[in-house]
Amino acid sequence: MFFVAIVGIATLQAQPKNIIFMVGDGMGVAQVYTSIVAMQGKSNFERFPYTGFSKTYSYNDFTTDSGAGGTALFTGEKVNNKAIALSPDGRKLETLLEKAQKEGLSTGFVVSTVVCCATPSATYAHVYNRKEFDSITLQLSQSDIDFFSGGGAGYFEKANRKDSLSAMDTLRKRGFDVVYTLDELEASNAEKIAAFFAPYYPAKYPERGDLLMEPSKKAIKHLSKNDKGFVLMIEGSQIDYGGHDTNITVLRNEVVEFDKVIGMVLDFAMKDGETLVIVTADHETGGLTLPHGNMEEGMVSAKFTTTNHTGVMVPVFAYGPGAENFVGIMQNTDFLPKISKIMNWEK
Repeated sequence: MFFVAIVGIATLQAQPKNIIFMVGDGMGVAQVYTSIVAMQGKSNFERFPYTGFSKTYSYNDFTTDSGAGGTALFTGEKVNNKAIALSPDGRKLETLLEKAQKEGLSTGFVVSTVVCCATPSATYAHVYNRKEFDSITLQLSQSDIDFFSGGGAGYFEKANRKDSLSAMDTLRKRGFDVVYTLDELEASNAEKIAAFFAPYYPAKYPERGDLLMEPSKKAIKHLSKNDKGFVLMIEGSQIDYGGHDTNITVLRNEVVEFDKVIGMVLDFAMKDGETLVIVTADHETGGLTLPHGNMEEGMVSAKFTTTNHTGVMVPVFAYGPGAENFVGIMQNTDFLPKISKIMNWEK
């Protein structure tokens, strides 16, 4: 006797074909609830059947930075703050995207910050310090990633680098179609796509436009061409910036945008039936509390306890084949081992 769960349109299978791993940078429970209130009953966070919490401390600090936080999520090991996929003893740590590439899956990431920022870097780079942008961008240009999108084109140009190399030339020589607008992105049918929407850091939402939603849609469409499946990382990067700036308006706009992208991803996964969706955070930023609010107006009043990160647990949400594994209180190092087991990558 066997059991299948009907959710939405599709029947969920035991093993996913695709994984979409979504990270709300700096997103704690209060940030999530800010979006739930703002969306006035239409928040996509409330659609997940499985939820939990993740402990975020790094190898050398109770309060992690995004380098160590992202590394833990994508490699399954805790490292020192500022490190990117390098252990304290100097070992290169294989990342989620690198594991997927070995299995023949297509890979990509979409962010609303620079593509060489700490969280996306933890999917492909190996450096001791997250600020080593010359090395990080060169490693991205030499990687086997199929699609990436964000800001930071200036970091790839020879004139702006200390090493006098052109990571942008390397991208093109390795077959990437480098695009700079949403129209160019939508028109591209290249096998590898690199989308840059700002020389450096993109503007805040909504000023920057749909530079998280539309590239995420394109990434799913592009990576779905691989019959073996894909792994995609999507980051709501600037939720973190609202926390650092103790600016509830910025934070609210950014987390609501992320919420809407989650909705698009869930709609795809429910129709597809073969996609595991995981949503979590690398850490919380700002020590946000919500002493007052108005559900009818979709507004909250906020208090911040710090302009930096905090060490509190962050929420976890999961949907799709294998989602039941992401419940309860977890370590941030548990995600990759769980994914590897679900995907039968443990050999």
